Amino acid sequence: MTGAATLRALGARLRGADRAVLAAIGCNVLLLIAGALYDANFLSLDYLLLQLQVASFLGVIATGVLLVVLLGHIDLSIPWVVTLGGMMSTATAGHTGIVGSLAIPVAIACGAGFGIANGIGVAYLRVPSMIFTLATNTIAQGLMVVHTGGFAPQDHATPAMHFLAVERTIPGIPNAVWVWAALGGATVAMLRRTGFGRRIYAIGNGERAVYLSRGHVGRVVIACFAISGACSAFAGVLLAGYSTKAYQAMGDPYLLSAIAAVVLGGANILGGRGSYLGTVAGVILVTLLQSILSIAQISDAGRQVIYGTVIIAMLLAYGRRPKGVS
Repeated sequence: MTGAATLRALGARLRGADRAVLAAIGCNVLLLIAGALYDANFLSLDYLLLQLQVASFLGVIATGVLLVVLLGHIDLSIPWVVTLGGMMSTATAGHTGIVGSLAIPVAIACGAGFGIANGIGVAYLRVPSMIFTLATNTIAQGLMVVHTGGFAPQDHATPAMHFLAVERTIPGIPNAVWVWAALGGATVAMLRRTGFGRRIYAIGNGERAVYLSRGHVGRVVIACFAISGACSAFAGVLLAGYSTKAYQAMGDPYLLSAIAAVVLGGANILGGRGSYLGTVAGVILVTLLQSILSIAQISDAGRQVIYGTVIIAMLLAYGRRPKGVS
């Protein structure tokens, strides 16, 4: 193939690509340039790997959020399900023997349990997802406050949690990045190559049509919320491993960030459209934006104003697109 033909083929692929994903990738490039202009160390390999490690925690949460958003629903139970995962894993780790070794599975199971409750409430009780998940978030908060007495738990993360969140088995690459990559690869395969994935997009585009075609809408909705809860709890496990312990409200910063990452990556908040590549781009975009605002030493209030303004501007630019599988 000649050079001209290669360029034409590349141009055709770019024209057919999701514009929202391209916009998110373009914004990432601009943020990298802006960060480098402000601080020469911003583009150093060590700093970029650190940002990728931080992004992996958000990426795990965003994986579950993407599935729920593709259905046309929302999950507002993220903050305290993340905290639930961190606290239950460290609490289980405080036991000796076999029980202590089950810290990670117990935390994920607890998160999945809350997700199943969310799915049942939305799919069968027909409560709007925004209301039901907000209620379960409050329930999780209450349970964790009762569990800890309102204080930070005294138990610490297990070596396995620390290994997944902090260690670097392959030189230079944090294990948390590989965990996110494995989870992302499984999600991409599920969405593109399974009937379950196709039904997720179909429900987002027309739930009634899927129901009339015997598409098991309730099961799919419950499964997606369960995965979202499990991902949030697993992120709590990683955060506990990263900081060596769990703490109150450790999931609060991730609600807006996770939803913003998914939507900025091109997913339609009303369901039916979105891709995992876009979510990855959105996660990195949110992480870089937060990093630059932190480096600039802007006050917390100022960071929140700028962060929210940028998200609104980008959503107005390309976040109001019609449904459709991408």
